[in-house]
Amino acid sequence: MKTDKNTVIGFLLMGVMLVALFWYNNKMSQASIAEDNRRKDSIAKLEAAKITPAMKEKQAQDSARRDTANKIAQANSFGINAAIGKEELVVLENELMKVTFSNKGGRVKFVTLKNYKSFDSSLVTLGSNNDKLGYTINSGNNTPAETNELFFTPSTVVKNTDGSQSISYSLKDSSGKSVEHKYTVKPNEYMVDWNVALEHADQLLTNGAMNINWHVETQQHEKSPAYERQQVSNICFLEENAFDYISQKTERKFDKPVQWLGAVQQFFNTTLIAKNNFNSGNVIWARNKVDTSHLLATVDASFQIKVPTGSNANIPFQMYLGPNDFSVLKKQAPEMDKIVNLGRDMYSFVRPINKYIIMPVFNFFASFVKNYGWVILLLTLFIRLVTAPLTYTSYLSGAKMKVLRPELDTLKKKFGTDQQGFAMEQMKLFREAGVNPLGGCIPALLQIPIFFALYSFFNSNIALRGQEFLWSKDLSSFDNVIHWQNEIWAVGNHVSLFTITAVITSFLISIYNMSMTPTQDNPALKYMPYIFPFILFFVFNRLPSALTWYYTVSNLITLGLQFVIQNYIINHDKILAKIDEKRKAPKKGPSKWQERYQQVMESQKKVQEMKNRNGNKK
Repeated sequence: MKTDKNTVIGFLLMGVMLVALFWYNNKMSQASIAEDNRRKDSIAKLEAAKITPAMKEKQAQDSARRDTANKIAQANSFGINAAIGKEELVVLENELMKVTFSNKGGRVKFVTLKNYKSFDSSLVTLGSNNDKLGYTINSGNNTPAETNELFFTPSTVVKNTDGSQSISYSLKDSSGKSVEHKYTVKPNEYMVDWNVALEHADQLLTNGAMNINWHVETQQHEKSPAYERQQVSNICFLEENAFDYISQKTERKFDKPVQWLGAVQQFFNTTLIAKNNFNSGNVIWARNKVDTSHLLATVDASFQIKVPTGSNANIPFQMYLGPNDFSVLKKQAPEMDKIVNLGRDMYSFVRPINKYIIMPVFNFFASFVKNYGWVILLLTLFIRLVTAPLTYTSYLSGAKMKVLRPELDTLKKKFGTDQQGFAMEQMKLFREAGVNPLGGCIPALLQIPIFFALYSFFNSNIALRGQEFLWSKDLSSFDNVIHWQNEIWAVGNHVSLFTITAVITSFLISIYNMSMTPTQDNPALKYMPYIFPFILFFVFNRLPSALTWYYTVSNLITLGLQFVIQNYIINHDKILAKIDEKRKAPKKGPSKWQERYQQVMESQKKVQEMKNRNGNKK
């Protein structure tokens, strides 16, 4: 035993020494690295000190000369004016927007929407200095050049007889090759027509392929960049006449013809349309991960168009830069109205509800009521009126349950902890009285498709954007009556008052319903009606105040209907009398569902009895 004890002590001492050795070596290593870094920094500072301002200026001049030489080489036969120039901007406008064009790339630089304001009260601008749209051409001797980097020669603005305005940007060389971009802005439209005309296209394009590159950076325009970035930004496109989108994925390859592709925000989109289709391509899309930035996402799309063989070619495009307005988008390219998310994927079943019921009724009320808060109230009344027959049936079922409650309480005392026995007798009592225990669930089940439909509708309805109601400054976003600086997990940095009203009214409904139904012994079932409203707070706090206002009104109507129906319409004495008559009437056999339920209860009771007997034997 003594030897074993000494051995253990020896191993412990060796372990302590090894740990000390490792710690010492690590400390010395870190000190050595720090000394090396200090030495390198000192050398770098000494080297930097040797570089005089004149040397720095010379380096800058050399870099500029190399850059200029590269640009001239790339422009090749189109000349130095195409390679080296000064950016000039021209603005064309109509009643809805101002379109700013640039001679660099001969393209649309950005668009300012006259009727919409951003989160900072400035007019909404789609496009930025980093956006690019161009394609590759051969500038001579098989030298590739990107039109984005070339300076075009602008024409004068032409006012057409139909009220539209046009401007052209051109590149020409001495051999007759030319590139022309012609843009047309029509009255009262968000669409810009863009026609590309190529002379000697067979020389400008390699193998008749027009390779288009499009870079877009979407910017924040709503109150919450995090919500706009994560919940509602996506890429939409029409591939072989079928609408589709990507939201969670970051890349999509197109092997079939694509009619259009759009970078979509909550209420605006920038869409590139090929009148003769893109033959193939791909898109890479990435959300910005920096929550403090106004940048939402970046889009890099590459497309290829096969240009017919010949010396001249015309390739027509269009660009939509405007709001996600269903009625407006419906008039643009095919299926563009589906950019407005009225229900997709597993919630696609609500799209017909929105398109053919919710939207027409909403627009009808909005045609004569100017305040959208009251429009939502009228819409809520309409929904509750349509669903009233089912709601009344559920309240009638609840009234029957209330009448039977004394008998159910008696059964509870009789059976005590025998849950299976109580359940079987309860089912027998319900069958004799003609009561459907699930009848009260109808309003809750009915709320599910309606809630999802309205969630999609209110979340994408641009008519609500910037509309004030009561304390809410914007019905399309949450109302932050209380807000603070730092984010709190699951809550955010604010409290929505409409969310509070929705939660409180839901809680009142839960209390009322619990008073109408038999007492539950199962803690989960007993307390869930109280827990559910609490959960609603975390779900609703970031949602549009239009939705939480609807939920509040709907709950208030529910409370009012329950009170009126239970106290003034439904006669509990008559219900009890009818139940007694039904009990005295000749008994019908149970339904198949009741038979199956009774069989399950009986089998569970037998299993429990067997367990009890086995436990008693032990």
